[in-house]
Amino acid sequence: MKRKRFKPEEIISKLREAKVELAKGQTVPAVCKKIEVSEQTYYRWRKEYGGLKIEQAKRFKDLERENARLKKLVADQALDIAILKEAADPNL
Repeated sequence: MKRKRFKPEEIISKLREAKVELAKGQTVPAVCKKIEVSEQTYYRWRKEYGGLKIEQAKRFKDLERENARLKKLVADQALDIAILKEAADPNL
């Protein structure tokens, strides 16, 4: 099966559709088939995006991207500091 990346708005929309179908008495596997995602994906989405609104989900994703970028910067700086310390005092 071809893997597709969904935008936060699409995920929330699919979760809402799933919630409606589940309220009608459908089973989780049937609902997942209807919204075209695996059960594992459905449960992960529900855990991550459960009660979020579209604006909140967008903000959440933006913050995750920024957090990853900042973590990379900190790791690069820590490596630079370690290299400089080693160069300054080769006896370490």
